[in-house]
Amino acid sequence: MNNKIKIHGVPMSQAVRAVLWLLFNKELSFELVLTVPGSKEENGTRHPSYLEKYPNGTIPALEDPDTGFLLAESHAIMCYLCNKHGWDDLYPQNPEARAKVDDFLHYHHRNIKEATLAFFAPMARPDLGLSEDAISMAKRLFKNALNMLENQWLAKNKFITGNQATIADIAAYVEIGQLQSQFTNLYNFEPFSNVTRWLKDMSSLKGHDDSHLVLSELGDISEIPPKIEDLMGANIKGLKHIASKTA
Repeated sequence: MNNKIKIHGVPMSQAVRAVLWLLFNKELSFELVLTVPGSKEENGTRHPSYLEKYPNGTIPALEDPDTGFLLAESHAIMCYLCNKHGWDDLYPQNPEARAKVDDFLHYHHRNIKEATLAFFAPMARPDLGLSEDAISMAKRLFKNALNMLENQWLAKNKFITGNQATIADIAAYVEIGQLQSQFTNLYNFEPFSNVTRWLKDMSSLKGHDDSHLVLSELGDISEIPPKIEDLMGANIKGLKHIASKTA
């Protein structure tokens, strides 16, 4: 009987990578179910059977075989998994410490997350048709958020909410870290010494390499946008790697 947690999504998704990283970090066995964002096919997020389970039609999505519980949204999934399994190191039980993590997770959506709209999507997903105004606004929001990280959170702490990495750091890193030179090479972090230090610290957190192999496979896209075949190939290699690690 297969009682593995099921995660729907693709490895290239930033939000999916956050959940996978948490699971790799805690060595909890799971199954990644290939689910294509925006597709109306049987393995897509717009297929009626998927929407019946997850009305928001997004990835990642979780199915807990122990209870049949269904849940979407990466932050909610990470909080649920930490609550269920008592992973207090990454999501502290202390109300004040937990509130600081929640604070950042709520802040994340229109600030740090703009990294994808500002830099990754215009190169990797031109089919989204993002306007120049939308891209410019995303760049401004991301730059402001990066300055806040540099001069506030990471100026005072080793990690975002203290001296221990939490799911707030994981959520932030999958957006920021994807732009590094060893991956897509879409942003120069050299002027941000605290952020650069934090990126290095996070890259040594258990589960990082397994959850980010897909980006290593995609490589530098700073000059030439990847073809759809490149994105598909990186996703396939990522899926195979994850399957081999969770067999």
